[in-house]
Amino acid sequence: MLIHTNQEKNQFHLTNGHVSYIFHVMKNGQLGHLYYGKALRHRNDFSHLQTYDVPTAASCHVYEDDPAFSLETLRQEYPAYGNSDFREPAISVGKEGIPHVPNFIYNSFRIVEGKPELNGLPATYVNENDEASTLQIILKDKFIQAELTLHYTIFRDKPVITRSASLKNEGTENLVIDRIMGASLDLPDKDFIFTHLAGTWSRERHVKERKLEMGIQSISSLRGASSHHHNPFLALKRPASTEHTGEVYGFNFVYSSNFIMQVEVDHYDIARLTVGIHPFGFKWNLVPDESFQSPEVVMVYSDQGLNGMSQAFHNLYRENLIPNQWKKEERPILINNWEATYFDFNEERLVNIAKSASELGIELFVLDDGWFGKRNDDTSSLGDWYEDLDKLPNGLESLAGKIAETGMKFGLWFEPEMISPNSELFKDHPDWAVGMPGQHHTLGRNQLVLDFSRPEIVDYIYEKMSDIIKRTDLSYIKWDMNRNITEAFSRKLSAQQQGEFFHRYILGVYSLYERLTKEFPHVLFESCAGGGGRFDPGMMYYAPQAWTSDDTDAVERLKIQYGTSFAYPIYSMGSHVSAVPNHQTLRETPLSTRANTAYFGTFGYELNPLMLTEEEREEIKGQVAFYKQHRSLIRNGHFYRLLSPFEGNETAWMIVSPNQSEALVGYYKVLAAPNGRKHQTLRLCGVDEAKVYQVAGRNYYGDELMQIGLQLPTEFNGVNSQKAKRGGDFQSQVFHIKS
Repeated sequence: MLIHTNQEKNQFHLTNGHVSYIFHVMKNGQLGHLYYGKALRHRNDFSHLQTYDVPTAASCHVYEDDPAFSLETLRQEYPAYGNSDFREPAISVGKEGIPHVPNFIYNSFRIVEGKPELNGLPATYVNENDEASTLQIILKDKFIQAELTLHYTIFRDKPVITRSASLKNEGTENLVIDRIMGASLDLPDKDFIFTHLAGTWSRERHVKERKLEMGIQSISSLRGASSHHHNPFLALKRPASTEHTGEVYGFNFVYSSNFIMQVEVDHYDIARLTVGIHPFGFKWNLVPDESFQSPEVVMVYSDQGLNGMSQAFHNLYRENLIPNQWKKEERPILINNWEATYFDFNEERLVNIAKSASELGIELFVLDDGWFGKRNDDTSSLGDWYEDLDKLPNGLESLAGKIAETGMKFGLWFEPEMISPNSELFKDHPDWAVGMPGQHHTLGRNQLVLDFSRPEIVDYIYEKMSDIIKRTDLSYIKWDMNRNITEAFSRKLSAQQQGEFFHRYILGVYSLYERLTKEFPHVLFESCAGGGGRFDPGMMYYAPQAWTSDDTDAVERLKIQYGTSFAYPIYSMGSHVSAVPNHQTLRETPLSTRANTAYFGTFGYELNPLMLTEEEREEIKGQVAFYKQHRSLIRNGHFYRLLSPFEGNETAWMIVSPNQSEALVGYYKVLAAPNGRKHQTLRLCGVDEAKVYQVAGRNYYGDELMQIGLQLPTEFNGVNSQKAKRGGDFQSQVFHIKS
């Protein structure tokens, strides 16, 4: 049993041996939070966990004869503002123009085996009903005649609970929602380190940490996308917690548009976490008999440090989020023509690149930007989804057929959500662009955004994309989004509905993904938004991999991929070997280091194979063969971070097979240092301490590898050139360990 209820006391305990989550109905009918953390043994009554403290004289209290019952000091489950709690709430809703203090009172509960879908939204799912149980708590506000349902799902074998909220209008008048969070959590204290992933284009998801202090700490996006700048992920770890020890609470929002994740520490040092759609600019008109569903929040508890948290996210997303057909199917090694040709290509040039790549063992050829309309640079043709016959006079079918003759699959780049002012589509439908009529429209990358809040526009793009998929027998789509939304306005929404625009927009994106993935399940989608600008679990529900960053430099990718791994599986990261000097940094790194970084992801290439030396071609053949040999391990294995690029000059990580029979270890040193330690070792994690492992011609017991470490090759120290096996800048090694 995953969900225990005490109907006499109105208490609820979700537990699975890994985690416990306990709450109850307070005497005012609202929900009070009691405990979230490591699993507790179940008992019939948890009333002793609720404590009451008389607040200061300046505080307000609910009952005249009970000054201790103040919502200012009580930990709550889904709080509102205005009835003695002055912290930011989880929900704000009322009738248009009528002041209202929400008062949602407990009505009933139901338990559903498995996990119901969220209408129109991506969310985690179950493969079998006994894999999880869902508790639905129904509360009602009689004044506005609204029903609020809180959804809690606990997975049987994972330290994971998911939460969301839905609101139904049961009255006869419209309601206006100003704020509806996916989850709210009142923690008992503020003794946490706020850990998140921040950055910008080409340096996404760098790890940032700060201590919780009194006041509000938050990350958010108002860009119409989850953004390069703040990922919808947050961890709260105890100060003494490390990668592999101590308590960590992780939170991830399954949503791809405007969001907020904030922690408010009050004057009693209580920390309130809220996660949901950003309330700025959000206003939803809820008509009678209709419901609004919030996106889902994934909550992970770990008592094994940050790495334990990450593995829980990884396992959940691999097994209960990505499309079923991509759970076990190998992802093809691809080559993308972008850095080889940019916009300058023709059919013959592309086919020659594909033939050369096929000889190296590469399995998928991807034609990037520039194949459609009159697209010779980034100033035109987005929305004109038909081939440029000047470049491809025989059409896409001819190119796709010739690619197939090389033994490779064929993929295309699309940017479906965009429209160029210089395009045939814009000439025919200028009102399809997002923006206020008669006002200036801000450009980004010389383009505007299509109004995906309008179903007819989504239908149009669907028809164009599905036609091309059918005509070319397409195997892969790179779905890009190269700018964020400005002048957020839809010409089809009323003035009262403009606050619904951002949410309706992303629902349109999800609906297009849903239709395409259902009709063409064999097509592998890779999400992209100027690189990593929409790397979130909402996208992963449809596209099992994402282009991690436009920055392909192997050194920069160490931080980007390391940070991304906090929440997202290694096999979700698009990671490629590119040409040097690198096109984003001008840095020149060895071909081996570029591959050794890219192995830990979905491997591929961004270069022109026709420009390679024979020596480079042989090296790439070896890289491709190595990845094919180990990609099942990379897909299924448990990932461990060993050395952080944010803390020093070295980075290390490893992947261990589920049965601990083998592992891949990646070690990287960015800059050479003179006269280093004579014997360097790297302590590993996750292997079986009793097994004997062979690596680099030596045998080690697992406990030796974890307690003493793997001995690294001798490093050049200025005088040992005869013995040194490594040295210089941009070093890397990948070790295969087998029991």
